[in-house]
Amino acid sequence: MVYFIGAGPGDPDLITVKGKKILNEADVIIYAGSLVNPALLLNKKDGAEVFNSAQMTLEEVLEVMTASVKKRKMVARLHTGDPSIYGAIREQMDGLDKKGISYEVIPGVSSFFAAAAALKKEFTLPGVSQTVILTRMEGRTPVPHKEDIEALASHNATMVIFLSVQEIEMLSEKLARKYPVDTPVAVVYKASWPEQKIIRGNLNNIADRVRGEGIRKTALVIVGNFLGDEYELSRLYDKNFSHEYRSGAK
Repeated sequence: MVYFIGAGPGDPDLITVKGKKILNEADVIIYAGSLVNPALLLNKKDGAEVFNSAQMTLEEVLEVMTASVKKRKMVARLHTGDPSIYGAIREQMDGLDKKGISYEVIPGVSSFFAAAAALKKEFTLPGVSQTVILTRMEGRTPVPHKEDIEALASHNATMVIFLSVQEIEMLSEKLARKYPVDTPVAVVYKASWPEQKIIRGNLNNIADRVRGEGIRKTALVIVGNFLGDEYELSRLYDKNFSHEYRSGAK
């Protein structure tokens, strides 16, 4: 059996209980070494084989999985955050399907959740934004034309932008064509890691501040007025609002 496990954003305590249990019982561990915290491997069982997929091709990963399953070994495929977001797991799962190998996906805590926790903010505020757009800017990996950053920014919703901080100048310029230039921005570097760093600003100055900190990778760019202090109170706890579990004030 192969288990795809979301390792969480970095802090080894943020892997799920189920994911940690499987990881500690696995005979073979294939982990995304460029992003996964190696501290997660400290409690692996004696004799477990460990492979760093940062140095492997898709074919090599599938070969290790296939050979291990044939030997009736449990395989833990450890991805950063939650593997459903920029995890490149679909091609691995399709490869296993073709070979008739069973697998399970164990979700994890995404870095964008860890970033919100670090910022102590809520992505969806009443009267501000009820939509969160997760995306990336085009780079070596293209994006569909309709998902261009400017097209998405036209909604003025909350945006969480992955894999794009290395182009912060261009990104800020594109966003400023659709958002007001004073729209708040936060860049969260290595959310939940000991070296976590938060840079705050707006579309007019965030690029200079990020460059001043020397950040060029492993950071999320987060944009939107939810980062401000003005919003409407939720009706969920409004004493005058009735719902299934509570009657409002008469």
